[in-house]
Amino acid sequence: MNTDTVTLDDIDRGLVHALQIDGRAPLRTLGEALGVSENTAARRYRRLRSAGVLRVVGAVNGGRLGYNAWTIRLRCTPDAAGAIARALAARPDTSYVHLLSGGTEISCSAQTRSSDESDALLLHRLPRTGRITAISAHLLLGHSALPDSWAGPARLTPEQTALLSPPPLDDADGEVILDDGDQPLFDVLSRDGRASYAELASATGWSDSTVRRRLTALRRAGVLAFLVDIPPAALGFRAEARLWMSVRPSRLAEVASALAEHPEVSLVAMTTGPTNLLAAVNCRDAQHLARYLTERIASLDAIRSLETAPVIRTVKRAGALLPI
Repeated sequence: MNTDTVTLDDIDRGLVHALQIDGRAPLRTLGEALGVSENTAARRYRRLRSAGVLRVVGAVNGGRLGYNAWTIRLRCTPDAAGAIARALAARPDTSYVHLLSGGTEISCSAQTRSSDESDALLLHRLPRTGRITAISAHLLLGHSALPDSWAGPARLTPEQTALLSPPPLDDADGEVILDDGDQPLFDVLSRDGRASYAELASATGWSDSTVRRRLTALRRAGVLAFLVDIPPAALGFRAEARLWMSVRPSRLAEVASALAEHPEVSLVAMTTGPTNLLAAVNCRDAQHLARYLTERIASLDAIRSLETAPVIRTVKRAGALLPI
């Protein structure tokens, strides 16, 4: 998808922000928040969706279920990188698959439900070929920022955002138990988070009312989140990078919190491995990225070392990989 073929105006950008707040907000509510008609909101969404610029996806928050989250790095020969990245992206348990560093490195995220599943993923299921020269896997130990709270799409006023109210999270610590029909539900939502209740009922075999209740329960439990899947370049952020940092342990939480406040940052996570902090940054251009590294990052003196890897191409973001 070439983001240069689609230009987002103020209404489009407001729509992106509105969907970031509540990806399943009714079209009437979206129109009210944006100050346009329901038909206009629907037309704008369909235009961006059909152009491949924007979609809403349902994602399982494995942290609420006790899952493990990993970031995986593979170094490979340039001729193999594209095929390996596509193979990783086709897996249902991966997200955010990127080609980095001149096309010789791949990074991706993965969730595993148990230690046995982690072993299977890391020891058996990752691609095995002589063209992969190195693999490392880093367990994520906690997030200070996540893509669904990135400031890049922000456009709406407090009064507009007040009109968009997703179901509140349930702070109860009760265990969430997934039903047999939940996986088909998740499968559909990973492709289209705004799928109709009729579509979801057809996939699960449940009634519309059962789907509505289950969707609300999963959202309130924090198990199911709705994310805006949009290339940062479509919003004017054409220089993406992944940062791997080694931070003094006594100040790790402090640095993670400081990074989470930066408007360029869409992900901050503490990790295992030779580095202990990962960040995803989105800048307007290479000059903006250079200033960010030499001014904002450089001011955090607890960072002992920093590795920067520009994102060359994104093969998969939050949702399921769609057929071309």
